[in-house]
Amino acid sequence: MVSVVGPAQASLAECEDAFAASASLFAAACAELAAPQAAVMTHAQLEDLLGARMREVTRQLFQDHLTLRARDEVRREEVVDAAGVGRSRIERGRHRILATVFGKVTVVRIAYRGAGVADLHPADALLNLPDAMHSHGLARLAAIESARGSFADACERINAVTGSGIGHRQVQELAVGAAVDIDAFYDAVVPAPCTDTTPLILSVDGKGVVIRPEALREDTAKAAAAKGGNAMKTRLASGEKHGRKRMATLGAVYDAEPAPRTVDDIFADPDRQDDAGHGAAPERRQGPKARSKWLCGSVTDTAVQVVSAVFDQAEHRDPGHRRCWVVLVDGARHQIDLIKAEARQRGVDVHIIVDLIHVLEYLWRAAWCLHDSGDASAESWVARHARVLLGGGVQQTVAALEEAARAAGLRGAQRKGIDEAVNYLSGKAEHLRYDTALERGWPIATGIIEGACRHLVKDRLDITGEPSP
Repeated sequence: MVSVVGPAQASLAECEDAFAASASLFAAACAELAAPQAAVMTHAQLEDLLGARMREVTRQLFQDHLTLRARDEVRREEVVDAAGVGRSRIERGRHRILATVFGKVTVVRIAYRGAGVADLHPADALLNLPDAMHSHGLARLAAIESARGSFADACERINAVTGSGIGHRQVQELAVGAAVDIDAFYDAVVPAPCTDTTPLILSVDGKGVVIRPEALREDTAKAAAAKGGNAMKTRLASGEKHGRKRMATLGAVYDAEPAPRTVDDIFADPDRQDDAGHGAAPERRQGPKARSKWLCGSVTDTAVQVVSAVFDQAEHRDPGHRRCWVVLVDGARHQIDLIKAEARQRGVDVHIIVDLIHVLEYLWRAAWCLHDSGDASAESWVARHARVLLGGGVQQTVAALEEAARAAGLRGAQRKGIDEAVNYLSGKAEHLRYDTALERGWPIATGIIEGACRHLVKDRLDITGEPSP
């Protein structure tokens, strides 16, 4: 039981009078449930009925409470603003609409007025009302639901739950407003202390996002318009697209204590036979664990700006450049060039490592040049070459792939996958020192940034085509 005590405690009769409207709605709902028509309703029909009726009862309770506060509001003797300017006149009955999770209500309060200055409403401060019409509860729902999908889906879900009738544009504005403190939040977060022996891991990646026509940059919009003149009415012409993509760039910085491993911890030897025939496989050591993760991303900022922000965060954690900086990338030449340029400008040594998973994809392309589709032996073939790569044998792997193509008599398109793998490995050889990375306990995969690309960009932005701040 909740009791209200104090000199302003209302009597039961006063409560009944103040909340008569909501009590009447509740009584009507009870009568509706007691009527013969309700006796034949299914449970789903009863849920819908009660959901609608009780939402209105709750909204009316909210309204009745606000009406009670307005009735009891007492004029203040002195009201001044932050600059010390007073308000000497009042106007009772000033209205404003507040959209809540229960529906819209009307707030009535005293306005304090002065010549040439904005009116003040102390009751708004007591209620902590938002500047705009929508309540903090609706803003919270907009932020939560918008992070799960498109603004249109968020709008539909919010209205289904609350019946507030909020529009698409309002959901978008509330979500953007809820995000204004993100930078301040990250600035206030203090990573856990690290020693100079803790590697500092940086990662950068890009992901294409389909952009709505009205959000295209000027040059892209002009190019799209130039092609649009010859577009057919019922279908797209050859090479024509519904939308244009813009590259979203993401960055990550985190700490990871060294976790040395060997090749066997990554790939088991497919040619090793268990002498006993039934012995348990040796336990594999786990890789370094990420902690104190920091992420950033944008489709409006350039890749140069995002890379600079990543290095800013890294220098914030290691201003003296005393730790080992490891940069994980997917192999994109443009990103590697930007990272090297930023490192030179800041006078810091970085160890760039190309993500192992991307390298394995090239090995698999090469494997299908030598194996039939679905051939299980291709897996062992890839594992053998991957083990050589992990041991530092980049050139050895390149030579083995070229020899395999010659031995199989592959020509032209038949050896395309092998040629792509050879060119990739040869061009990225300096960034494929996995033997050094494993020995020193560094990560060799970009799972952190890949997850951000998948969940933040692909799952969130790619379904809306709308730019993100």
